[in-house]
Amino acid sequence: MRHVLLPSGLLPFLLSLLLLASVSFASPVTTVDDARFEQLQKPWTSLLRLHVTPDGRLDYEGLLNDEEQLLGYLQSLRKVRPSAENWTPDQTKAFWLNTYNAAAANLVLENYPLASINDIRVKVVGGYESPWETVVVNVGGQNYSLNQIEQQLRQQFRDPRIHFALNYGAASAAPMLAEAYTPSELNRQLDQQASRFINNPDFNQLTPQQARLSALFHSYATEFGAGPQLLAFINRYAHTPVLPTASVEYLSFSWALNNRAPLSEGQALGRK
Repeated sequence: MRHVLLPSGLLPFLLSLLLLASVSFASPVTTVDDARFEQLQKPWTSLLRLHVTPDGRLDYEGLLNDEEQLLGYLQSLRKVRPSAENWTPDQTKAFWLNTYNAAAANLVLENYPLASINDIRVKVVGGYESPWETVVVNVGGQNYSLNQIEQQLRQQFRDPRIHFALNYGAASAAPMLAEAYTPSELNRQLDQQASRFINNPDFNQLTPQQARLSALFHSYATEFGAGPQLLAFINRYAHTPVLPTASVEYLSFSWALNNRAPLSEGQALGRK
């Protein structure tokens, strides 16, 4: 057999090309077990543990230092295709919660510093898009906005607890969990988030005779219900039970950024 000698340095170059090709044309992830799912979410968990404060705010300035890791995580989702045939409901729900939260955080970073996520306007052909309607992530080759992900979660699962898990980027939204959502722990995590939000007087103030509730419950009344149905939901988690005849009042909702510390007016007016 005739041997062909390759010039020095060419073999490593060819091997690099083969490796790149294998990554570029790798089959999309269409099936996962819980262990593989948690491996996929490991970079996001690492970022959350570093940058979510004890009171559930997000340190966006700190996260800027790890922006490449966040972008790498979001880029990895291009090769993931959740499907009802191959993914369990809890895998699918946890995946989209994590995807929404990471994409929302990245959208804020792209426009940081700012006072509110609602200040973001993304220039597109013919005008501007809101932070909720603009494309924020690509999953399995398909583009998604935050509203598309939220509507998919709401319609597919009809679980009002997702509203305590989504990162709406607002000071009055539920505090963030300092770890990724995982299928094996999802129900515990969602119950924990519901209890944490409902029993925090910064968001809800409860006595047996009166429930002063976050406007979140009013905005999503189709899921939480109203009157006795709403109070029954509150009482699933409330440390202070509310009477079925209690009066209900809704508190104002602050869209100030859920940052580690509020920005000064001068900082908020700046742009990266």
